[in-house]
Amino acid sequence: MCTARPGWQTMSFRQPKYKQTMHKIEVNLVDILEIKEDEKTVRVEPLVNMGQLTATLTPLGWSIPVLPEIDDLTVGGMVMGTGIESSSHKYGLFQHICVSYELVLADGSLVTCSKDKNPDLFYAVPWSYGTLGFLTAVEIKIIPCERYVQLDYHPVTSLKEAVNRFRKETLKRDGNQFVEGLMFSKDEGVIMTGNMVSEYIPGKLNRIGKWYKPWFFMHVKSFLNQGPATEYLPLRDYYHRHTRSLFWELQDIIPFGNNLLFRVLLGWMMPPKVSILKLTQTNAIKKLYENNHIIQDMLVPMEHLADSIHMFHETVQVYPLWLCPFKLTNEPGLVHSHTEGESLYVDIGVYGVPKVKGFHPVTTTRKIEEFVRKVKGFQMLYADTYTTREEFEKMFDHRLYHLMRKQLKCENAFPDIYEKVNKNARI
Repeated sequence: MCTARPGWQTMSFRQPKYKQTMHKIEVNLVDILEIKEDEKTVRVEPLVNMGQLTATLTPLGWSIPVLPEIDDLTVGGMVMGTGIESSSHKYGLFQHICVSYELVLADGSLVTCSKDKNPDLFYAVPWSYGTLGFLTAVEIKIIPCERYVQLDYHPVTSLKEAVNRFRKETLKRDGNQFVEGLMFSKDEGVIMTGNMVSEYIPGKLNRIGKWYKPWFFMHVKSFLNQGPATEYLPLRDYYHRHTRSLFWELQDIIPFGNNLLFRVLLGWMMPPKVSILKLTQTNAIKKLYENNHIIQDMLVPMEHLADSIHMFHETVQVYPLWLCPFKLTNEPGLVHSHTEGESLYVDIGVYGVPKVKGFHPVTTTRKIEEFVRKVKGFQMLYADTYTTREEFEKMFDHRLYHLMRKQLKCENAFPDIYEKVNKNARI
C-alpha cells in the first residue's frame, strides 16, 4: 500500500514509479487541529504545510522551533522524510521537535506513539517514508516568537575563513537563533546569523517577501561587495526567504525571473508550483534534468565541512552551496549521531547545473555518496539515491526499523524504504 497522493504533487523533482503498481489509499488530511498554548504544542494533520503553519501561528505569537523554508513542504514529508532549518543547531532536525505521531498500522489499528508511549515506534517513524504505517496526525512543539528577525551578514573570502566563521557563529556562547551560509564559490560566501526581535531600527527594515524584491540569494550575494551589514526582516519573510526563487533553482527554469522589470510586473506570479512544473514536464525535459542537473542534500559532521566543500567543487562545481548547521543526538532510529552525546553536523545543499566537465548523474552521485558514507554522514532521501541496498543500510541504522517492520507485520503491507527511494523506483 501507499498513499494516493499523486507523485507530481510532492516537492521532490522526481516521481515515484511505485504509485503505478501499489494499492493507493486516500489520506487527504490538511487541517491544523489544535493549538495547546499551555502545553506549548500544536496538533496538525500530515498535509499541513509550512506556509499554513506560519500564517496560523505567527499572528498568535507562536512558531515551531524548526520551520523548513519552502511554503509547500508538508509536515508529513518532514516527518517521514526529514526537515531542517537555520535554527537546527539549537533544536535538531524536524523529528526532534515532534512530541507524538498518530498512525494507522498494517492491521488497520490506530496508534499514538511518543517517547513515553510506544517509544520504539516513535523513534522508528522519522525517515521511514510511510513504510511502517499511514501518518494521520503529528503533535509538534511550539515556541514564542517575535515580529522581526535581526539578520547579520558576514562576507568571507576564503574557505578557511568561511569554515571558521560558520563554526564560531554556530557555537557562540550567547547563541544565535539562526545560522546559515551561502557559498558563491569555493572561497567566497556569506555567513548569516539571525535573532528574533520585537522592533527594528528605522530605515533598516527589508520586506524581502514582496514580489518586486530581488531573489534572496542574489540579495545575499550583494554583500560580497557591500561588506558586513545588518538589516531587519519580518519573521514570516525570513522563514520563507528561499521560497520565491526555490532556493536558486528558478534561475535555471526562468532565467529572467530576477530582472527588475519582470519582478515588478509579474513577480507576484512567482514561484511556479513544483507540482505544476512536474505535471507539465515532457520526457525530453525529464531526461535533460536527469543528465544535466543535480539536487542533493548531504548531512556531514562539522569537522568534515571543508573537505566536503572541496569534494563538491571537484565533482560538480554548483554554486551557491547552502550550509545549514544542526545538532544530532544519539537517540535510536535510522539517523543518529555516532558518539555518546550530541554531535554537530552540516547540511550541504547542492542544487543546480554542474559546471565540471564529465559530469555523469550515476557515477558522480555514487562518488558523492561514497564520500558521505566514509565520513559517517547521511543523504536526504527526497533526492536521487544510487546506493546499493548494502551501501544504503551502512549509511542508515536499520536495526530498530527492521524490528518494527517485523513486529507490525509490515512485510506484506508496505515496501521497505529502499524500495521507495532508490533511483530505480523513481522517474
